[in-house]
Amino acid sequence: MLTQDDQATLLQIARQALDARVHRAPAMPVVHGDGVLATACGAFVSIHCRGALRGCLGRITADVPLTDVVSHLAAVVADSDPRFEPVRADELDEIAIEISVLTPEREARSLDDIEVGRHGLIVEHGHRRGLLLPQVATEHRWNAQEFVEHTCLKAGLPTDAWRHGARLFVFEAEVFGEVI
Repeated sequence: MLTQDDQATLLQIARQALDARVHRAPAMPVVHGDGVLATACGAFVSIHCRGALRGCLGRITADVPLTDVVSHLAAVVADSDPRFEPVRADELDEIAIEISVLTPEREARSLDDIEVGRHGLIVEHGHRRGLLLPQVATEHRWNAQEFVEHTCLKAGLPTDAWRHGARLFVFEAEVFGEVI
């Protein structure tokens, strides 16, 4: 569980990394801190411009400190989400950063193991893997089956792949962000 100070620190790190990337300036060195900020875990950084999604990238592998993950993702989300054009400097004042800090994933055996609004979802089959954050299902008002079906599509699989051998994994996310 992150304290308000931890969240403020991560948002500051993210903002500095995003601004530096957009302005093509050297990134500030990341101070690892201690406690949860030094913990290796996965995270996502989403950016919104005037309320609309402007980019979202994440890392589910828990092998580097949280501060490093957030700094890296906040920088690359500026120009590496293939769904969006690179962020321009004149947009920065209208961009709000949202961070999702992930818990480790665990396998879900059925739809009953998926709690919409609490769990994020990963669908995996062969080399294909799709992930949707918990807030996505809530925003779209999906039930558990719709959430699974859309995650299958994100993985490039048929919507019923979860009935035919695809594995389901759930995780939780602590989500917080800037208010602009």
